[in-house]
Amino acid sequence: MQNQTNQFIPASRAEMKQNKWDAVDIVLVTGDAYIDHPSFGVALIARWLEAHGYRVAILAQPEHNSSEDFKRFGRPALFFGITAGNLDSIVANYTGNAKVRDQDNYSPLGNPYFGDDKNKTRRRRPDRATIRYTNLAKAAYPDVPVILGGIEASLRRFIHFDYQQDKIRNSVLTDAKADLLVYGMGERAVLEIASRRSQGKSLAEIDGTCERLTDKEIELRTQNIDSVVLPGWQEIHADLPKFMAAEKLIDTYSRSLENISIIQKQQAMWVLQHPPPPPLDTQEMDFLYSLPYTRLPHPANKGNIPAYAMVRDSVTIVRGCYGNCSFCAISRHQGPIISTRSKMSIIKELEKIALSKDFKGTISDLGGPSANMYGTSCASPNPCKRHDCLNPGLCKHLRIDENQFLQLLSEATSVKGIKNVFISSGMRMELLLKTPKLLKKLISENTPGLMKIAPEHSQTEILRLMHKNGSTLLAEFLKTCRETAQAAHKTIGFSPYYIASHPGSTISDMEKLAISIQENGLTVKHFQDFTPTPGTLSTAMYVTGLDRDTLKPIFVPRHKRQRLAQRNILEKISLRNKSVRIKKTR
Repeated sequence: MQNQTNQFIPASRAEMKQNKWDAVDIVLVTGDAYIDHPSFGVALIARWLEAHGYRVAILAQPEHNSSEDFKRFGRPALFFGITAGNLDSIVANYTGNAKVRDQDNYSPLGNPYFGDDKNKTRRRRPDRATIRYTNLAKAAYPDVPVILGGIEASLRRFIHFDYQQDKIRNSVLTDAKADLLVYGMGERAVLEIASRRSQGKSLAEIDGTCERLTDKEIELRTQNIDSVVLPGWQEIHADLPKFMAAEKLIDTYSRSLENISIIQKQQAMWVLQHPPPPPLDTQEMDFLYSLPYTRLPHPANKGNIPAYAMVRDSVTIVRGCYGNCSFCAISRHQGPIISTRSKMSIIKELEKIALSKDFKGTISDLGGPSANMYGTSCASPNPCKRHDCLNPGLCKHLRIDENQFLQLLSEATSVKGIKNVFISSGMRMELLLKTPKLLKKLISENTPGLMKIAPEHSQTEILRLMHKNGSTLLAEFLKTCRETAQAAHKTIGFSPYYIASHPGSTISDMEKLAISIQENGLTVKHFQDFTPTPGTLSTAMYVTGLDRDTLKPIFVPRHKRQRLAQRNILEKISLRNKSVRIKKTR
């Protein structure tokens, strides 16, 4: 009973009828506009389920002032799958300083509202969309299970900090009163859920999921499993440093990939997280990305979607990250293991892009969280529990194969109809220093104007809090790149990314960063105030005011005046071509 149109996943009742379906098995609800492109999570999951024989419909950016839109396809036979979209809804709707955003890159024309009425109730993506959508799905069909997924659910699965409300909240699973939560990338778990539902089996004890349980249920369910108990709601509110303790435990076990369940008491219920499933292997990744995506926005979208324009001619080649930066949630969501696609799979996707009518000859990106982690792997003879391969320094067991990436770039450029292949994703500088041939090729042929790098800061102590390598790395990297470019008779420029107001950062630190930027001959265009998003150790430092490693007090710029002062220093540096200078301070 798969999609017979070989076009979009049905997004309307009429499209459902075109497939001669009297009902659907699964309705996927998303806060994004529906774009049938593998850079968008709901498209990946929809095509994955479709390929395994399930009738799937997509309810994109539904009206959320009533449950009527949730009845569009009738009662789903198996479940509602709910995601806020490619972004956490609070991140999508508010800046790091909790100001309402006037742009949503995942909506038509970038308009975050249904029309011109800029009323909160008319936002396309409601605040805490996972909770709102769950309530509406339950109102429409109370007996249909609701399964949460996507980055908002994944990073809010335990007690977390909500920067827009400036308070600690319960797990989104218990707040929403959903039936189950899928964390991480989700393909294995969601397929198991669909299979069990179709067979009338229990949804208990599925790897990669979290359950919502009563006191009695948690006591029975944890008698015969290995588990760790996190500080819970009462403990954290009585002793705020326990929030840091909980986040550190989550971080440790998220990276260890051990067969251990994690338990945390909420206000009224418990959350039980089952161990993560293995990441997709190369063959499974190839299958996932070979599915019949149209690579287009659904025709119901009126107007261009900025996020689509950014990734339209890009290809995902790698998933996961072992960088484990304090402020980044990629390791916790995508996992610390690198999953790579085969060269053949990537080339086939490039050939498909090259045949599209509006392709202009340039592949904008072959990438992922860190593009040059492609082809890397672990050579340790023993299972690793750290999966923290870049800090302190490169792990001796990290296997780096630059030839694999070089061959991919060479063959990609040879595809008929492709003139340029660029790497626009961020790349880890310490890895590029270990791959001189790859670095030379990137500089000579595969960098779109400026090379994107993310030094984040210059001061050793702030970099330590960020879980980044020391202050000498940037200078070494720039020197190597400039020498390589000169030898190849090329000009190389850089687009560095910095963070202001990170926990631990003072005005003095920012002034020293400004000096470092000038001394390294860099121009700053991309920077942001630190945003305390759910699910990171940097956010735990922001909330508790404690050093992630020593647990000693640190300065945290929380107030608007403090954050603005730090941001202003980077803004002045960004205007340095207009002769704005920062005085060196002792």
